[in-house]
Amino acid sequence: MTITGTSTTTRYMRDREKAARITAPLRPFAGRAPDATPEEADALQRALLERDEPSAELVRAIRRDRTVTLAQFRTALAEGIDAVPDAPPVLRKYFEMLEDTPDWVDRDRIALGARTLRRVGSDVGDVLAYGSLLGGYNNSGPLPVLTSSGRLTGERTRRRIAETGTWWNGCVADGGLERFGEGFKLSVHVRLMHAFVDYHHEHDGEWDTEFRGLPVNQFDQAGTLGLFSITFLLHTRVLGVRYTRREAEAVLHLWAYVGWLMGVDPKWLRFEERAGLRMMYQIGSSSPAADENSYMLARSLVELPLHTRYPRFQALRRRYEYERGLSLATTLLGPSGVLALKVPLRPPWYPVGRFAVNVVKHHVVGRFPSGKAWLQRHGEKQLRDAQLRILDGEIPDVVPLPE
Repeated sequence: MTITGTSTTTRYMRDREKAARITAPLRPFAGRAPDATPEEADALQRALLERDEPSAELVRAIRRDRTVTLAQFRTALAEGIDAVPDAPPVLRKYFEMLEDTPDWVDRDRIALGARTLRRVGSDVGDVLAYGSLLGGYNNSGPLPVLTSSGRLTGERTRRRIAETGTWWNGCVADGGLERFGEGFKLSVHVRLMHAFVDYHHEHDGEWDTEFRGLPVNQFDQAGTLGLFSITFLLHTRVLGVRYTRREAEAVLHLWAYVGWLMGVDPKWLRFEERAGLRMMYQIGSSSPAADENSYMLARSLVELPLHTRYPRFQALRRRYEYERGLSLATTLLGPSGVLALKVPLRPPWYPVGRFAVNVVKHHVVGRFPSGKAWLQRHGEKQLRDAQLRILDGEIPDVVPLPE
């Protein structure tokens, strides 16, 4: 990865007091000395100005040099680089890099991590929505990238969440991260899409790199990956889900490989929870506070149930799901994290009930082989049902690449 443009950005630690309040719930889990050392702080600041260079090179070949076509990329992704007649050198180099799997990748661990995540069942969607996605809006740095497309506001919020679910389900499917598995292909697709977004904003003349860092940078990519892996484990435990140490490490191993596939620099991959929580605390406590973009995106997310169609008792169900989401958000993010987004606070009535249910399921039933097998089947069925339900039976693809 290379540093581009200016050597510093004013975004880092711009709102340290506000950020400290928001990340306070995470601090006790981040070790005895969670604050960044001078060396760690320097690396975090540099990460704001580092991009996924191999993908940037490929996008330049597509957009600027016209030496590679998207049709060639799609063929190489779906069938392998040898299926592309006279494959351009830059495209061949890109796929050779992707297929040169790091020595640390353990396929058995990935399989265990995938099974473990599928066992979580319906809590997956709740935690990703009200913990990971909503919590991520407290970092306002990259949000203009999201709001400029309009894909996470209004009615399009539901489709974007469904598209993210398609990618997530592909990553945790059996064999999903093998070379021609859906998780592998979708992760590489999203990686290149991010590089297109970065290229577009860097060249539109309006993006302020000195103020925000690069549009798609290593700091934000590491933080986003951590929301899907490190804080996901913490938040599901808050709801009563149980993991053995081996299972938790397998989950982190799976997401480390996904992160590598998606262009996250290996120095930001975490294989141990405490180290991961420390990194997430440092990222959160140095991020710029919520702004108008944050408020708009947060409102679209928490009000989504109020615009959802339900087959029965629609008015009552809409109000219940809305209140349930606010209760989850308040518990997972803490009052400061929710108030910073101008989202209403609610008592933890739903998480308390869910915790009680999950303690019985995961801490009692799940300790027996037959009970764990039942939990696995039940969780996987819940995930399939949720995938079909969110768009009334339609299972969308991920965001398409620009033509």
